[in-house]
Amino acid sequence: MTKKIFISLPVSDLAASTAFYRALGFGQNAHFSDDTSAAMEWSEAIHVMLLTHEKWRTFTQRPFPAAGTAGHMLSLSMDSREAVDAINRAAAAHGGKADANPPEDHGFMYSRDIADPDGNLWATFWMDPAGVSRPG
Repeated sequence: MTKKIFISLPVSDLAASTAFYRALGFGQNAHFSDDTSAAMEWSEAIHVMLLTHEKWRTFTQRPFPAAGTAGHMLSLSMDSREAVDAINRAAAAHGGKADANPPEDHGFMYSRDIADPDGNLWATFWMDPAGVSRPG
């Protein structure tokens, strides 16, 4: 069986979050979506479940992080620098935040972080494999 990752995120406005992730290029799997969750697909191996706060509470009673804090940041590889810039523009135009952290440009690697409408952080990056030095 192919290994996959399924990320569950609590969201305060399911419709707005679904539109945000669609604008970033995620597809939606209607078979696993309803009025409490939206199954979003980045690739065959990466899936994000957007869950209303009520649905989230069926999984855990742990408190939600305080606004403005971060307990994790997920990373998405992009095909080019231009794709990194484009996803940042899409985030800003659809209720999220572009450049949630300062952009980084190391020549062989370029990254810009975004936050979704609920503040969940995503690093978006491009890396030139030819520019990465390998340990000898």
